[in-house]
Amino acid sequence: MKHLGILFIFFIGFSFNDVTAQKRTIAGVSFPAKATINEKTLLYNGGGLREKYTFDLYVAALYLRRPSMDNNKIINDDAEMGIHLQLVSNKVTRDKFVETVKEGFENASHGKATATEIKKFMGLFTSELKDGDKIHIEYIPGKGVFTSKNGKKLGSVPGLEFKKALFSIWLGKKPADKSLKNGMLGKV
Repeated sequence: MKHLGILFIFFIGFSFNDVTAQKRTIAGVSFPAKATINEKTLLYNGGGLREKYTFDLYVAALYLRRPSMDNNKIINDDAEMGIHLQLVSNKVTRDKFVETVKEGFENASHGKATATEIKKFMGLFTSELKDGDKIHIEYIPGKGVFTSKNGKKLGSVPGLEFKKALFSIWLGKKPADKSLKNGMLGKV
């Protein structure tokens, strides 16, 4: 009987772990443990909070086919992957977002994004941004980077080189936020 009690405690413990493993929570925002991109199951690799001047701006999670802490491998990999962001502040306006991403391309350590590609990507963000908005940036090999906002497709930009430059904004040598980079790489 004693063994049944111990077995029951282990069962409850594992069941609880399984339920809590279903999502990851960062700054009050929950991300699922898995995402589907191009009919492939991707795993939550890591995530973090983007802050600037002590203001919380957004949380972001990185999804990969296989977990990795190697930012260069991730950036250069020609495989399905995604960065899912959720705004946690009304301080992130459309104009500030566009300006920050343009700066990110200037600091990009990988890939080559042309002025035309950057303009096309920035042009996807025509409506104002607000607290709670969800932006998904997802790469599909041979097709390019697809972007959506709150589940609505905004458009795409083709090319692996563009994807490399875009993902290096968060994961490159000069990331937008080093703490966020480390979180997305699962190093925190």
